[in-house]
Amino acid sequence: MIDLGVSKLALIAVVALVVVGPERLPKIARMAGNLFSRAQRYMSEVRSEVNRQMELDEFKKLREESTSMFKDVESSINSTVQEAQLNLSDQADSSTFVSNFGSNMSLDEATVYRESLRQGRDSWRVKRGNRPTWFKHSSGTRTRVQSGAARMKRYRHTSSVK
Repeated sequence: MIDLGVSKLALIAVVALVVVGPERLPKIARMAGNLFSRAQRYMSEVRSEVNRQMELDEFKKLREESTSMFKDVESSINSTVQEAQLNLSDQADSSTFVSNFGSNMSLDEATVYRESLRQGRDSWRVKRGNRPTWFKHSSGTRTRVQSGAARMKRYRHTSSVK
């Protein structure tokens, strides 16, 4: 930038005072200050926009690199899973799976048994239904389900409905 010392600024002020005159010098100084501040704001906006574009380019490069790495990892995982499935399908048969549930159960009975576990006493819905009504009222749990339309009909003023 331009190197302006105190002596150079004083010389510029004296020349401006002689050329412009003492009456118009404050207005011109104010206008010059406003123009200088606008120029600084414009330069800072340009600088920030350039920085933003550089960060955006870096982000795009990083995103491309990460997507390529994710694709590589995904392909390696898929190949590993396929190899494992091939190895397991060669080694495993239905008798090993049935032995986990009991020797007298077939494969279909084992899957039905496993799915029925969720329906029994361990079910969330069953546990929720076993709570006493007085506890539901004290904790604020709804005991009856009501649709939005039914709720509107129930709480609507009778004078406004015709």
